[in-house]
Amino acid sequence: MAGTVTVPGSSVPSTPLLKDELDIVIPTIRNLDFLEMWRPFFQPYHLIIVQDGDPSKVIKVPEGFDYELYNRNDINRILGPKASCISFKDSACRCFGYMVSKKKYVFTIDDDCFVAKDPSGKDINALEQHIKNLLSPSTPFFFNTLYDPYREGADFVRGYPFSLREGAPTAVSHGLWLNIPDYDAPTQMVKPRERNSRYVDAVLTIPKGTLFPMCGMNLAFDRQLIGPAMYFGLMGDGQPIGRYDDMWAGWCVKVCIYLTELQLVFTLHLTEVMKSSHLKKRRN
Repeated sequence: MAGTVTVPGSSVPSTPLLKDELDIVIPTIRNLDFLEMWRPFFQPYHLIIVQDGDPSKVIKVPEGFDYELYNRNDINRILGPKASCISFKDSACRCFGYMVSKKKYVFTIDDDCFVAKDPSGKDINALEQHIKNLLSPSTPFFFNTLYDPYREGADFVRGYPFSLREGAPTAVSHGLWLNIPDYDAPTQMVKPRERNSRYVDAVLTIPKGTLFPMCGMNLAFDRQLIGPAMYFGLMGDGQPIGRYDDMWAGWCVKVCIYLTELQLVFTLHLTEVMKSSHLKKRRN
């Protein structure tokens, strides 16, 4: 595990956690100007950019980032007749990035996610929190009413079984976001102006035996523990059903986690989403 050294007066570690053990996967159809906001947090890491849509379009990436960029032509060339297993015209194409990554950990984020701020106005380093979650145990078998007992300044509450305090390995860290809620199409249509502006600083474990609707746009996971189950269901061009790809992967992951005694945590360290989903794609 990589160590970290904090520079006095700076919130950014001089040696970032897992610098050589984590890839950042970004699906996109546009220039990646949003990376400028994330530069202090992302620049030390390797990026895998999966370009969706027209492969002849040139995607511009800000200077100074270490990255690979794949488009549909690359996917067809590398996978050949199996290329149809990667969604087209949909963010589920990020699965190709998971496949070509050689790192133990993956963090994936959408290009409409921006750096959020805590109530004091400080930028939230969502990636750093994901990494800390993946390197810390989870508590799936018994709920701790202080939420994350492994966090600095916290502990297990009275009555928490001593035999369970070692926790379970964390395979997935699922982030949330401010601004645009992740609603289904009918709810989004009747609440078009609703926004989420409430900041909460907490880390929760999804209990054993419980499913949840996973969202792929602010997510980190351990490829060695759970990577193959992170395949997002086919969606997008030519597919009859929409807006289930990441949820499908989440259900598969959670069932695998049940069977392997790993765990998944929700982290309320946030990004800020700046656009709503395409309602036509979500109507099914």
